[in-house]
Amino acid sequence: MTEPLLRADGLSRAFGDVHAVDAVSFTLPEGGSLGIVGGSGSGKTTTARIVVGLEHADTGEVRVRGTVRPARARGRAQRLARAREVQLVFQDPYLSLDPRSTVERALRETLRLHFPDRDPAPRVRELLDQVGLGTRAAEALPRQLSGGQRQRVAIARALAVEPAVLVLDEAVAALDVSVQAQILNLLADIREQTPIGYLFITHDLGVVRCVTDELLVMHRGRVVEAGATAEVLAAPQHPYTRLLLDSVPRPGWNPDRIAEARQRLMTAPAPPTATPRRQT
Repeated sequence: MTEPLLRADGLSRAFGDVHAVDAVSFTLPEGGSLGIVGGSGSGKTTTARIVVGLEHADTGEVRVRGTVRPARARGRAQRLARAREVQLVFQDPYLSLDPRSTVERALRETLRLHFPDRDPAPRVRELLDQVGLGTRAAEALPRQLSGGQRQRVAIARALAVEPAVLVLDEAVAALDVSVQAQILNLLADIREQTPIGYLFITHDLGVVRCVTDELLVMHRGRVVEAGATAEVLAAPQHPYTRLLLDSVPRPGWNPDRIAEARQRLMTAPAPPTATPRRQT
């Protein structure tokens, strides 16, 4: 069998007595898109941070193209190599961009750091075109751009290092609905053009429905449901998944009933780790 692009095996991370991530495993094929959903405190962001390398796992390992990512990078060369494997796009693009650097300068600095022997100019133009900005945005500062444009710059900067995996942590949550759609369409186009794999971390079931093939549902640090996105959302098997779907406002929606159901789930014994409907 072909080795998956990304594999996480038995990831666990505790902070004191709190098991933020508990025996989480999944795979992501080349060109695939995997969503991880759950409420606040479910462990989805900690899982993403372990994959990126911003947190270390107490147990378990992460492999990219079959090679184990070390828990901690030693030395500049290893840090750069790790960054070229997995890149992260944050929720707030304004905070992740240097307010004093133009778009072009931000991209040039990234390219010089990772590819010092290459002329950055052609690649800067290519990246701007790829994310739909064009050269007119090159001299702009972040404050001169809209939220959607800033997120496009953040995506371009992540793509500059030619990563195998792009982790998107609530990457469209801060944008209005119309701009969200534009960014999601952009990401779909990039996925068609490249072999990159996406790991989407979100609470928004609409996002995962649009842009992911496979889905993990996390609750209290564990994966409680896993499978094809369409199957999980159409016929959820775990009470927590059903609660997430019921929490989406619609005609007749009762927030008090949802709050009561959420409280029952939060006070119930820790859920067992799910057996996927099919391998994810």
